[in-house]
Amino acid sequence: MDEILTNTELKMQEAVENMERRFTNVRAGRANPAILDGVKVEYYGVETPIKALATISVPEARQIMIKPFDKSSLSTIEKAIFEANIGLTPNNNGESIILNIPVLTEETRKEYVKQVKAMAEDGKIALRNIRQDANNEIKKLEVTEDDKKGLMEDVQDLINKYNDIVTEKLKEKENELLSI
Repeated sequence: MDEILTNTELKMQEAVENMERRFTNVRAGRANPAILDGVKVEYYGVETPIKALATISVPEARQIMIKPFDKSSLSTIEKAIFEANIGLTPNNNGESIILNIPVLTEETRKEYVKQVKAMAEDGKIALRNIRQDANNEIKKLEVTEDDKKGLMEDVQDLINKYNDIVTEKLKEKENELLSI
């Protein structure tokens, strides 16, 4: 019985962490190297993450600098950034690639807030699915009805806790997006 609760809590933690990772892809007008996490570069026939091919730094608040270990990969990294469609235009200076993060307009900020709210709702849906799976497992257990009911209440307490965490993370990200 404790195993079900432990597994359920681990799955809920993973769901919240996944949502937070998705939040980092929504830029708030500041440079964040995490927006490049999903960008893969074709390097000697293998899809390779940029951070495996280059040093990524933030020299200024709204600028990301990508300095490849192998200068011959500069153009393929630039091409991969274009194709990733992350909303940034790479500037190749022959040594490194500079990504300038544009200032967000009020309209863009509101659009990003909508995206973040949708991501938070997806996180809550994932939590509800995890609760449903746990409750189904509990129903299959051969224990008394009182024990089953108690376990289901424990699972409900877990989902309430993690829903509060999702709501708090959403508020933090909204404040980050709306602050200038």
